Amino acid sequence: MNADKKKLTVSILSIIGIITTIKLAIIYYNANFNPYALSSFCSVNEFIDCDGIAKTTESQFFGIPLAYWGLFLYAFIFVMLFVDKLKNIRFLKFLEVFKNPYSYIAALGVISFTISMILLCLSLFEIKKLCVLCAFTYLLNLLIGLIAARGIGFKQAFKDSFIDFRDALKIKPYAIAFGVVALIAASFLTYTGVSYVFAPQVKRQKEFKEFRRPHKNKYAVSGNLLGVQDAKVVLHAYTDYQCPMCYSYNIMVHKLVKEMKNVKVIHHNMPLDTACNKYLRGEFHQNSCMMAKYAIAAEKQGKFWDMNTQLFEKQPSTEKEILEIAKKLDLDLSKLQDDANSLDTMHKIQADINEAYSLGINGTPSTAINGKTQVGIKSYSKLKQWVIDEGGIEK
Repeated sequence: MNADKKKLTVSILSIIGIITTIKLAIIYYNANFNPYALSSFCSVNEFIDCDGIAKTTESQFFGIPLAYWGLFLYAFIFVMLFVDKLKNIRFLKFLEVFKNPYSYIAALGVISFTISMILLCLSLFEIKKLCVLCAFTYLLNLLIGLIAARGIGFKQAFKDSFIDFRDALKIKPYAIAFGVVALIAASFLTYTGVSYVFAPQVKRQKEFKEFRRPHKNKYAVSGNLLGVQDAKVVLHAYTDYQCPMCYSYNIMVHKLVKEMKNVKVIHHNMPLDTACNKYLRGEFHQNSCMMAKYAIAAEKQGKFWDMNTQLFEKQPSTEKEILEIAKKLDLDLSKLQDDANSLDTMHKIQADINEAYSLGINGTPSTAINGKTQVGIKSYSKLKQWVIDEGGIEK
């Protein structure tokens, strides 16, 4: 392959890379910042799902989306192809230190492909999803590296890259400039890595870490009261005992009253189970009605929150398993069964469900404070701030 053909081929590949990573950056933005965005063309099913991968913590590095790193890589490669002409421009004179551009491109091709294979393994074996656009860039990286290395060899490419870098640092102005740029870059990456301004999914993951399974509810209380009786702020919690996010939410509201002076939580059952929820068109959480009945029955013996915590943590699937939990809580099992299966208990559950739908609540977990409702789970910091805005006071 002659020099002109080599340059043209790598130029075309790097432009394709730039276009592809711009598209990936748009997908990333829509997946994490645009709640009204439609699914992208490369989110086909549960496995081939670019949007799904964009929402994971693995889609960023130091708080910077991988798509942005890729865009920088291809832009740098493109600049290297024309460095001989660009260095003649006065304010780009510093580019003269790049003496062997194809060596850098070849070395970067190998490094990026190696990183790509690690990302592919994470995608397939940990996330269990595939981003086809990402996979395309992996092949693109390999192809660029192979073409750039023609007539040089990868060993020589890495050797040239090291020698040129070392020689550039021997020139004092360039060494100082490199130090300044490195310091700015390190500061910027520290900021993005700590603030997660470009990676909200990582921030959410960290915020929810304390409240996810298998963490136990270390803030759990005993009895029927969660908070203070004469609270200024009353938080109404609507949950389903089989709802995964309700597990986290339950720990959150317990922590909330632990940290606030004048807050009380009132629990409302909203089981997504056709056995007691007439608003459902299909089955979601079978047996959640049964669990709700026993929580209400435990309340009549003064141990609602005790049972509530155990139901979330143990996830019993049969009445027998619930009774085993009740036995450990020293509840009167005979009375518990009678209360759980009474018409009064069923009416209470249906009243909670009807109230929820009248407020526009159709999912769990949901929250209502002072007439304001929120369907879905908030991060703990946002939930706490909402309570503070409504008059809650920290201890």
